[in-house]
Amino acid sequence: MGKKIAIVIERIDTALGGAERSVLELSAALSARGAQVTVLAAKGQRRTENVHILCGNKSGKRTCHRTFAKVLSKHLSENRYDVIHSVLPFDFADVYQPRGGTYVESILRNAASYQNPLIESYKKLTAFANLRRTALMRAERRLCEQTNGPTIIAISQYVAEQLKQHYAVSQERIVVIPNGIRINAKLNATTSDRLRSQVLARLGIKEADKPVFFLFVANNFRLKGLAALIKAMHLATRRQTANAAFAIIAGSGKTRKYYRLAEKLNVHNKIISLGPLKHINDLLSISDVSVLPTFYDPCSRFILEALAAGKPVITTRFNGAADLFVNDRHGKVIDSPENVSQLADAISHFADRNNIEKAAEAIAADNLREKISVDRVAKELLSVYDCISRKKSERQCTQLSR
Repeated sequence: MGKKIAIVIERIDTALGGAERSVLELSAALSARGAQVTVLAAKGQRRTENVHILCGNKSGKRTCHRTFAKVLSKHLSENRYDVIHSVLPFDFADVYQPRGGTYVESILRNAASYQNPLIESYKKLTAFANLRRTALMRAERRLCEQTNGPTIIAISQYVAEQLKQHYAVSQERIVVIPNGIRINAKLNATTSDRLRSQVLARLGIKEADKPVFFLFVANNFRLKGLAALIKAMHLATRRQTANAAFAIIAGSGKTRKYYRLAEKLNVHNKIISLGPLKHINDLLSISDVSVLPTFYDPCSRFILEALAAGKPVITTRFNGAADLFVNDRHGKVIDSPENVSQLADAISHFADRNNIEKAAEAIAADNLREKISVDRVAKELLSVYDCISRKKSERQCTQLSR
């Protein structure tokens, strides 16, 4: 019988974001490898038998860190697990996996995304006004400063460097296991064809125009660099390229100010916004390149999904997903979303279909689909769990021999 694993997360609702979807996909991948996985969440919807909602009877959408800790402690005292794997900073866990990166880095990079020194300073100063986030940040610091605290699993080298920089965590406590996704998603050819026809019609172009579609998907448009993309599109359109570049924007963010920026730069006819869409694979199938000039992303699922679809990608060094592809081979990594000229260079590069084909061929040749599979993540995690179990057994033997 496989190990009994408890995965702890604040909320379990796939509509909330990548971390929630990743936990469910990871749970399924671990189960497929024989582990007995239970997901312990404070709030959310119990859609499968292995999901337990522990604070569903408490009011509010969120549960404070201290309250969840008490409820969790009670549950863990009544139920035995071989390994407790938490994405929240609980020091009683065996594994801490900060899927959103460190709280300190997220605050700093969110402030930087406003691209205004006064607002940036204000955001940093007022970060502690959010009591819940402050409690989590302090808990994370305490956990990281413990000599014998939980093993910390970083979902990218970027997150590993955050842990070292902000909390001086030793390399020995950090295990880097790059993020992964479920890669066997199926496409609906009819839906994809209909979607592409709609995009062409709204842009007022035809297939004969040989457009190159750059896909941008996000919910926080400011943090993920939509303004930078629009400015880069403006620069790219002023250059001589093999094919005309167009940007497809998808997500639930507010678009009005970005459309005004596009009008001001006279690229509004090069950009189309589709709003939130449920199935990203349909969008990926009609696009040529995926672009995310983000100010902060521990390891973007969108970029991984694009690579899994065989699409070249453009992102920044502030995206941990850059670990999983090679710059100038599978895509482009730019220094910063503020480097609009470099982003425009990347767009111009992939406006040439020959360059798209070369990158796509390299993605296939290097088997990136398998490298970014959540099954690979589950395999590596089980190895860490085995190591933790052995150490527990050794400690118990030592205590019994005394």
